[in-house]
Amino acid sequence: MIDSKKISLLAVFTALGVSLAPFFWFQFITTKAYPTQHFVNVLSGVTIGPWWGAVAAILIGAIRNMLGIGTLYAFPGGVPGAILVGLAYKLTRRAKNRFIKYSAAFLEPVGTVLIGGTFSLLIFAPLIGDVRLTSMIREQGVLSLLPIFWAGWAASSIPGSVIGYVITLTLDRLGIITTLTSTMKKFEVPSSTISETIHRHR
Repeated sequence: MIDSKKISLLAVFTALGVSLAPFFWFQFITTKAYPTQHFVNVLSGVTIGPWWGAVAAILIGAIRNMLGIGTLYAFPGGVPGAILVGLAYKLTRRAKNRFIKYSAAFLEPVGTVLIGGTFSLLIFAPLIGDVRLTSMIREQGVLSLLPIFWAGWAASSIPGSVIGYVITLTLDRLGIITTLTSTMKKFEVPSSTISETIHRHR
């Protein structure tokens, strides 16, 4: 069954990421950094989960590219952060302390910088024929260039994840996060129900 609630939130997060992109960004070598993408990753990872959050990041990146305000690095730069936040939140969401509960937000830079950044520099840049980056790799060496590349992406990802953390805390205090996540659970089928159904049909 199609989850209309998640699709609605997916549309909201996509629109938010695209609409804010032209106002908050900076150029870094051949990539464009969007801090707002990373706070959207936090919101989507927490509320609609890792895989829907990844879809939101893909849609935002695709639309930005179609509008001419993005680069292909939007995909490896946006998707891992959303997935990692969503997966981490599954582990922290039962914490009573809200500061710990939403600490999954701080794993967004790990996904974006360490996973996405490394993949982008070592694999994605040569794959799409990014002449400038590949020539920098040849001239400076991977071990010298990688920390510089990480630093540039961290300058976008870390502020974005902090903003996302603050926003989720605020939404939690207002009861909005609880409302959204509890609504999503209505569409989830408990594992016990699945097991009982299988047992009855044996």
